[in-house]
Amino acid sequence: MAEVLVVDDDLRMRQLIEELLRTEGFIVFSTGDGREALMMLKERAFDIVITDLKMPHVSGLEVLAYAKEINPESLVIMVTAHGTVESAIEAIRKGAYDYIQKPFDPDHLLLLVKRALEHHDLLDENRRLAAEVRSYLEDDIIGSSRGMMSVRQLIDKVAPLDTTILIQGETGTGKELIARLIHRQSSRSGNLFLPVNCGAVSETLLESELFGHEKGAFTGAIAEKKGLFETANKGTIFLDEINATSPAMQVKLLRVLQEQTIMRVGSTKPISVNVRVLAASNKGLADEVSAGRFRKDLFYRLNVIGVNIPSLRDRKDDIPLLAYHFLNKYGRKFGREIRAFSPEVLEVFNAYPWHGNVRELENAIERAVIMEQSSVITVQSLPPDMGKELYDPLSHIGLMTIDEMEKFLIQRTLRLLDGQKTRAAEALGIDVTTLWRKLKKYDLQ
Repeated sequence: MAEVLVVDDDLRMRQLIEELLRTEGFIVFSTGDGREALMMLKERAFDIVITDLKMPHVSGLEVLAYAKEINPESLVIMVTAHGTVESAIEAIRKGAYDYIQKPFDPDHLLLLVKRALEHHDLLDENRRLAAEVRSYLEDDIIGSSRGMMSVRQLIDKVAPLDTTILIQGETGTGKELIARLIHRQSSRSGNLFLPVNCGAVSETLLESELFGHEKGAFTGAIAEKKGLFETANKGTIFLDEINATSPAMQVKLLRVLQEQTIMRVGSTKPISVNVRVLAASNKGLADEVSAGRFRKDLFYRLNVIGVNIPSLRDRKDDIPLLAYHFLNKYGRKFGREIRAFSPEVLEVFNAYPWHGNVRELENAIERAVIMEQSSVITVQSLPPDMGKELYDPLSHIGLMTIDEMEKFLIQRTLRLLDGQKTRAAEALGIDVTTLWRKLKKYDLQ
């Protein structure tokens, strides 16, 4: 259970807080002397520190400063009977988690402590995810969901075997990444890996790129040229979007797979090649065969081993890991010291449909790193339409009453300010007492 240090020279108040927290299962240490508190902070790491502001010898602000010096992520709650706006601002500016004024409702303090503990757990989760992300290679599979673990196990089994593999998955799921990983784990890893996007070039140009051409084979062929199959000899060639190839090109590719030979454009001389072929499709090739758009014999040649990559919608458990991976990547690229995401951002990520899959997530985080002005990615830095439906009350509940709108504004403000009641009250233009009364009214815990 969480360990809490209570520092207050008022014995009755200190005992009240101790009893309140122990009843809830917290492990509580306490002292009435700020000097002793500094010694305790030096010797022990506390999850939360609750300290009075006005104390003899050592003030609560000094306790706060020392706690943050020992551990910058310390969560300190200031308690005082001498509260002013100025002292509250100074405490928060120096790193206090929140501020509560005597006399206070015990439930108010208890909720504040629990919210601080949730924040503490979030920081721990951020560190865990960041550490896990660092364990991955730049071009490794990121994720521990059941779907991606199955993909990883299949790759480990088939990558060393020199066989043709068909990789299928929606656009943006990382098919080329999987192909590179297969090549890296194969016996051909010391030789070339050449990716080709079959859907990005015309059929004539694709044939010349893949098989090469002889001098004078067509207008502009002023010299002999090796194709990618020859260039990748003893290595791996990755044919992306193979479903976009024409029937004529499919016949030529089938011959390469069957005979391990190619013919340059303008030549009748076959050339032997030793190339492993990995192919990918963003459409189900079995469906394309049924529709008559893809040759059945080529499909069977390609689909010796099939790797199906799940969409990001089907592996949402992997989103936090992927998000931190891209945050580290673009933080380094742009020289930004951004270490985490706000809880609201992760909520948006979990609710968003991700039609563009991992590529869309990467693009969103690259934009956020560029746009964010703080050390934590916030919703405001995401693409404009992302999360709009999640946070726009009229998009899913229609018209609202005044009470419904007030409840929505309080919830949203607390989320954006990480549950800090004093700052939320200031942002809403009301005092803390009024905010707590409304929290009770709307049953917002």
